[in-house]
Amino acid sequence: MSALTPEEAAQRLAANAPVFDNLVAEVSPEQAVWKPKRSQWSIIEVVNHLADEEVDDFRRRLELTLVDPSVPWPSIDPQGWPAARGYLERDLGESIERFLGERARSVAWLLGLSDAGLDRVHEHPSLGRLRAGDLLASWLAHDLIHIRQITRLYYRWLERWAVPYGTAYAGPF
Repeated sequence: MSALTPEEAAQRLAANAPVFDNLVAEVSPEQAVWKPKRSQWSIIEVVNHLADEEVDDFRRRLELTLVDPSVPWPSIDPQGWPAARGYLERDLGESIERFLGERARSVAWLLGLSDAGLDRVHEHPSLGRLRAGDLLASWLAHDLIHIRQITRLYYRWLERWAVPYGTAYAGPF
């Protein structure tokens, strides 16, 4: 198996975009803001988080690491963004379109990169040594984490919505 390249990452990130689009298709406004627990995120919060991470985290920090790994990264607050940026007040359709647009920009940017800089190291104050390639791999993993999260949210919603019917016949989740 060969090492991950920017082109391969771009292809996978591009392939993941319609997965997110399809996962939120036909989600009602009520379902978009529903949370199983107050401390958990809703679908709309996940989608807006993805869009903000695309711009403010992965693409920006990878670019900084490739250009000059010694430059401090701008601070981010993914846990605080939902409240600070009003995620729950946003429209899901507009939010997914914003994410898809930013994802397309990221894919185009990644396709223009070479593999040469993936071993450049940024010294993060709390995470330690992070190579550009680590950021690239983490970007892909981040997608999978949130695909799973949206799927779980949808499943929990279905359990509530289907009452008085049950989902046991589907098998364990």
